[in-house]
Amino acid sequence: MATQDDDDEDIDPVRMILPEEQEEGKSLTMLGDGVAKQQVQQHYIRSIESTLVIRQLPSEGLSFQLWPAATTLVNLLDNHRCHPTKSPLATTLTALSNGENDRKLRILELGSGTGLVGIAAAVTLGANVTVTDLPHVIPNLQFNVDANADVVAQKGGNVDVAPLRWGENEDAVVIGREFDLVLASDVVYHDHLFEPLIQTLRFLLNGGEGDEKKVLVMAHLRRWKKDSVFFKKAKKLFDVETLHVDPPKEGSRIGVVVYRFSGKS
Repeated sequence: MATQDDDDEDIDPVRMILPEEQEEGKSLTMLGDGVAKQQVQQHYIRSIESTLVIRQLPSEGLSFQLWPAATTLVNLLDNHRCHPTKSPLATTLTALSNGENDRKLRILELGSGTGLVGIAAAVTLGANVTVTDLPHVIPNLQFNVDANADVVAQKGGNVDVAPLRWGENEDAVVIGREFDLVLASDVVYHDHLFEPLIQTLRFLLNGGEGDEKKVLVMAHLRRWKKDSVFFKKAKKLFDVETLHVDPPKEGSRIGVVVYRFSGKS
């Protein structure tokens, strides 16, 4: 299996971030033309026999597009609902419920982008989810939440939208720590964001003296050797374990890896 220290020479980050091929369970519709072009993608969730609709805006930047690791998390959530005892998420989610099957999980998603992961968590787990990203991403994030509001409500979930800039204490304080679980996908990419992300994770997972420690489930597709710098820092502050590894896509040696981060006691 490839490791965090493998060379980067055969990895094309643009192709990895913006895959051209469409996977099973998705359909893509192009709307508009020129720079105003939108991509409306449909994601069929087998476990609830419903389709989620996500608008992407490629001309607006990477935050407005679906990244590969998000699809991995959505598939894990979907499969967990179908086969909970066989799921890589089973131990984590069972522990969070504390035997209270009727209590809704409270989930925070970091770097939500299009919002697909958070919306999928709401429908597959019947959870109360808060999706977050930078302020300029919020309008499209809200658009996608509104577009899926009916199916989310039908499945007993709820999705709120809030801005959250990593490393900004005032944003983190407003969001708070009243969550059972934090989700993230493809949030480790630019090295100048490593320290702000670590700072936000310390607040969310470790909290203050005597606070309950939290859990992050993070899907990551390594693109650059420098990603290992983030993981080295993270392992000093959090307990990190691997929950799941996707097989590599054609043309790559490395697949998406799903990690579990938990606050150190």
